[in-house]
Amino acid sequence: MNVKFDIEGGNFSSARLASSGVKKMLKQLNINIQTIKRLVVAMYEAEVNIVAHAYHGEVNVNISQDQIKVVFQDHGPGIKDIELAMQEGFSTASEQVREMGFGAGMGLPNMKSHADTLNITSEVGKGTRVEIVCYLKSKQSCLQHLFTMH
Repeated sequence: MNVKFDIEGGNFSSARLASSGVKKMLKQLNINIQTIKRLVVAMYEAEVNIVAHAYHGEVNVNISQDQIKVVFQDHGPGIKDIELAMQEGFSTASEQVREMGFGAGMGLPNMKSHADTLNITSEVGKGTRVEIVCYLKSKQSCLQHLFTMH
């Protein structure tokens, strides 16, 4: 199953549309609620990053029997130093974004801690690609015991 969402940069009310839509779909597929919660947290953080930093972005979700793969591709300034950006508390968010309660520097670390696999690539001046994978059946997955299919 494949689903696509668009995210508008600067529109914080759109920062939950993809994660909420995926949450509803996964509930209908009887995926374990703990798995859903972990994935939705990671997705929401990625959505907020697109809204806060990029001009616009797309989210592509692929749900299979073995995994849920979510790819965020934004068109924005890119990340100059991914390793630095992965450090808790590091943020390049504007003062305006911080005043709205975002930009605490926990987005990428939260994505990493809630996903089974996180891959980030970025090109300065072009944009950033974030791939989040949640394994459903693999022995690699810390979520294996949480998957239920009815």
